[in-house]
Amino acid sequence: MGGEPTHFKMADSIPLQPVRNLQKRQEYYPGRQSRYQVEDESSNLDEMPLMMSEEGFENDESDYHTLPRARITQKKRGLGWFVFGGWKLLCTSCCDCLANICRRKKQLKARTVWLGHPEKCEDKYPRNAIKNQKYNLFTFVPGVLYQQFKFFLNLYFLVVSCSQFVPSLKIGYLYTYWAPLAFVMAVTMIREAIDEFRRYQRDEEMNSQLYSKLTIRGKVQVKSSDIQVGDLIIVEKNQRIPADMIFLRTSEKSGACFIRTDQLDGETDWKLRVAVCCTQRLPALGDLFTISAHVYAQKPQMDIHSFEGTFTREDSDPSIHESLGIENTLWASTVVASGTVIGVVIYTGKETRSVMNTSNPKNKVGLLDLELNRLTKALFLALVVLSVVMVALQGFVGPWYRYLFRFILLFSYIIPISLRVNLDMGKAAYGWMIMKDDNIPGTVVRTSTIPEELGRLVYLLTDKTGTLTQNEMVFKRLHLGTVSYGTDTMDEIQSHIIGSYAQGNSSHSYSTGSSAGTTPSSKTATSAPKVRKSVHSRIHEAVKAIALCHNVTPVYESRAGVNGETEYAEADQDFSDENRTYQASSPDEVALVQWTQSVGLTLVSRDLSSMQLKTPGGQILPFIILQVFPFTSESKRMGIIVRDDSSGEITFYMKGADVVMSSIVQYNDWLEEECGNMAREGLRILVVAKKSLTEEQYQDFENRYNQAKLSVHDRSLKVAAVVESLEREMELLCLTGVEDQLQADVRPTLELLRNAGIKIWMLTGDKLETATCIAKSSHLVSRNQDVHIFRPVMNRGEAHLELNAFRRKHDCTLVISGDSLEVCLKYYEHEFVELACQCPAVVCCRCSPTQKAQIVKLLQLHTGKRTCAIGDGGNDVSMIQAADCGIGIEGKEGKQASLAADFSITQFKHIGRLLMVHGRNSYKRSAALGQFVIHRGLIISTMQAIFSSVFYFASVPLYQGFLMVGYATIYTMFPVFSLVLDQDVKPETAILYPELYKDLTKGRSLSFKTFLIWVLISMYQDVDEFAAVFRMEILFGIFPRLANEEHMLMTLCDVVSAPVSTLAILPIESIV
Repeated sequence: MGGEPTHFKMADSIPLQPVRNLQKRQEYYPGRQSRYQVEDESSNLDEMPLMMSEEGFENDESDYHTLPRARITQKKRGLGWFVFGGWKLLCTSCCDCLANICRRKKQLKARTVWLGHPEKCEDKYPRNAIKNQKYNLFTFVPGVLYQQFKFFLNLYFLVVSCSQFVPSLKIGYLYTYWAPLAFVMAVTMIREAIDEFRRYQRDEEMNSQLYSKLTIRGKVQVKSSDIQVGDLIIVEKNQRIPADMIFLRTSEKSGACFIRTDQLDGETDWKLRVAVCCTQRLPALGDLFTISAHVYAQKPQMDIHSFEGTFTREDSDPSIHESLGIENTLWASTVVASGTVIGVVIYTGKETRSVMNTSNPKNKVGLLDLELNRLTKALFLALVVLSVVMVALQGFVGPWYRYLFRFILLFSYIIPISLRVNLDMGKAAYGWMIMKDDNIPGTVVRTSTIPEELGRLVYLLTDKTGTLTQNEMVFKRLHLGTVSYGTDTMDEIQSHIIGSYAQGNSSHSYSTGSSAGTTPSSKTATSAPKVRKSVHSRIHEAVKAIALCHNVTPVYESRAGVNGETEYAEADQDFSDENRTYQASSPDEVALVQWTQSVGLTLVSRDLSSMQLKTPGGQILPFIILQVFPFTSESKRMGIIVRDDSSGEITFYMKGADVVMSSIVQYNDWLEEECGNMAREGLRILVVAKKSLTEEQYQDFENRYNQAKLSVHDRSLKVAAVVESLEREMELLCLTGVEDQLQADVRPTLELLRNAGIKIWMLTGDKLETATCIAKSSHLVSRNQDVHIFRPVMNRGEAHLELNAFRRKHDCTLVISGDSLEVCLKYYEHEFVELACQCPAVVCCRCSPTQKAQIVKLLQLHTGKRTCAIGDGGNDVSMIQAADCGIGIEGKEGKQASLAADFSITQFKHIGRLLMVHGRNSYKRSAALGQFVIHRGLIISTMQAIFSSVFYFASVPLYQGFLMVGYATIYTMFPVFSLVLDQDVKPETAILYPELYKDLTKGRSLSFKTFLIWVLISMYQDVDEFAAVFRMEILFGIFPRLANEEHMLMTLCDVVSAPVSTLAILPIESIV
């Protein structure tokens, strides 16, 4: 295009380096490319009204990589930056650098793995152990001390305590300062040690799971943590795969198996895995040790969707070489869904795909702790000012700098060290209350330092599969155009099916004048709408089409042989309905076939060339499979051509999404309307159609189809064109609506969270259509809200156009894929996050585990608000650990997310009470507790200031020894700690009015305003108390007696190093 703008050419040439291949993005929108070509030719980006800056379009190509973050991170770093937090950043960076140097991170390399011979491995590989611990035996003490003394409060008291070793600065007993500090550190270390021990126990539980290891002597039981690279591991059905393996052998006849990967990538579809041909053909398991074979595997990497390797057998002539791809792999954290598999371990521990996609656990600090840390800095500033004032009023006589430091020590109780003790004890009490709440049974507090974070959340990022949904598909609706059947009327369909087959042969019971062998397809297509079929026959045709058009395979459990191997003899298999299970790449397919079974038409067997259905009367209907056109994300439909073995009739069945099927089926006036109605209910819709073919028509199609498959150039396009020649004027049979069963009370829980001011983002690895359906069915998207689907983008120009289109939308939910998100964040990070945060809800589909954690960090960086992540799978661990507050749900497939989370719950609905009741109470109680403890310290410090002022600004302690220690701990412990049990509203009220939670996000319970109010209260009470003491002393004549105590004056003189005449100018009683 000669007239295309220069900056557009520049943008298109930029390597985007996406997480996955960006070529796949256009599969959701087949017509997207033409749309952009038109707009690119007619649009000038510089003339469009933009919210975002376009400065990058005039920059060099090298500037594109740093453009988004430049506006945020390029700040002036002067002395002010260093004083106000820069020093901490520099210290943290230095510590990280030292840690990386000490760790000596091993360089990842490709490897050759010999089957069953771990001892032949050239390098040492990491242990296959799950580890969620923050410390080890050597780093525990320094690590905990660093985490504690990075807070200004603890660092201040460490300096104050160390100053007491200097004789000229000593103003009391050493235990007065060191005992409280040691107690605080002891309590903290004990709490951290308990948390670490609990993490160790949970990790040990996972690492102790037993697996069968194949050796020369037979099978032996081995712990998951003891599995090594090169071991041959046997994994049973529904068992978690412990390490990354190459699939060698299976008990399935086909040499393939299905695995569930929702714990790895969040996708609900089952994945088909194929065993290595060379090892699958071996007669027995023991032959794996008789051959000399090895696997060459690429170096470990994060990409879970690709793998490159080779399998080589050297003892054959010639040597057998077999290429290995992703279809030959069994990644850790996936679950075997069919049969028994045997694999050779190639990656263990930290080198597995699942672990490489998770981040290391970090020490989380609550926002309340940071706010209290800022208040202690303000108190320290006030302390220094007060000390300077006291020395100034003294006249800067003598060694005034020493007096200044002594005053700082005297007033140190303004910053109470007991604050940390009281807060930590309060947090322990909050955790105990959460775990003892009968309304949320099974809840576990795994991190006891951040319960207040539950009361400050603004963004909730949730997984879909297993968190909002149960990943159990349920058939909900069958629509025939004039009549609709729901779950409460399925018995009518069943009676129709029973009646159809009770009349005799099914091919005659529903025939409406068309005959397979005599009637041409075109005549059938034109005559079918004119002959109005009865509901009875329409139901029969629809159910039969659903029972035939799929890729489901029935599986029957096999009996185990003597040596543990599966026997394949037909006599050893049980073909009863109770022993039958269905397998497919999609749970939607299984739900449809299970529904046809429930209404009377059962799929009993299937192989590559045939399938059999069983009628309600027990009659077997054989069908020959002629062609299968599998479902793809690009075509959004699947088809099958079958021949009825009894009548010879050939039928082409097809089902797919309404957006593509509407142009394939015959004209009708109800499809679009009913699809919209079912979509608003959150159902996953499929349109089912059929077309009868004559023998001549099919033979003509088969010849053209086979010729297209043999084409060398543009094979896929030619094959698609031949198939599309059949997809014309098909007879519309029905609509099916399948619902992914939601977790209990998901809808009211999401409504509760929205009313509490929490914005909900759904991050899932599933498909765009599936994620959109769940967002609607769970009411994450309100009925009156629009949904804006962000079109797939591949370069900066397309992202620019889509962001402009999105900017014009108001009050709509954003749905975006992970690949498009990657491009937007590369060029328009700040602008995209700003637009997305204005949406009431956001749905991100096809997200990798790393992208989930990246989104959490972006929200933290750009908004500064508190985030919470909730999930149930291993693919959610990174997101959970990156969030300010991580919540894990104990899922069906494992506890990996639950073990890595700060809080563990059993159901999603429990999050409502966890936040509205316990989070709110924890924050308000800790805020009141912290300010009251500061108030208590201000009282004693103000009395000290008045005392020193009365006695000529002498730096003499008012109270010494155990009195001060007791005042800060035992004497006032119960009144202060009673705030932990404070409750302003009942739990029922907090849940009934979630708007009460919204006020907490503003931080009004603990702010400089409330802090100053507490300071004024402290000063008023101090003056009042000191005046009352003076009145009592005058009343009982205490001061005259003190005036005669000469040692009192001598003590004061010794302290201030001044002559007696300085203090003897006025009698002490005259001071009153």
